[in-house]
Amino acid sequence: MASKEVILTRGGLEKLEKELEYLKSIKRREVAARIKNAISFGDISENSEYEDAKNEQAFIEGRIITLEKMLRNVRLIETAEGSDSVSLGSTVVLKDLEFNEDFIYTIVGSAEANPAENKISNESPVGKAILGRKINDIVEVSVPAGVLKYQIIKIS
Repeated sequence: MASKEVILTRGGLEKLEKELEYLKSIKRREVAARIKNAISFGDISENSEYEDAKNEQAFIEGRIITLEKMLRNVRLIETAEGSDSVSLGSTVVLKDLEFNEDFIYTIVGSAEANPAENKISNESPVGKAILGRKINDIVEVSVPAGVLKYQIIKIS
């Protein structure tokens, strides 16, 4: 079965590569040292420090496998400068027509999405609604609370 393509910007790719390098070079050693230290306490059958370190080790190894798989299936997107329509990598200014507020979002792949950084996925309701649209287009986004209406103010 083919793995899902992971869409990333250059910054997102670098972030995942740094995380992978950190986990492999630093975090693995730290956990191995914790396990070695916990074993020195004696009986590991009732040793919570040992159990905790082994659980962290399993989590780290799982995350390394996930990151390696993601990085094998990366499709890099470049920022869409000068484009007149919204695409992956675009930064878009949207005006909420109900509350007259502006929002700035960058459209990224789902692996890189982070609403706290105003990076929304191309698979999210807003991301899907604005892809391919142009400046001054009005888009409607269905959400559980109803329908949101946005006007595309700027694309960069």
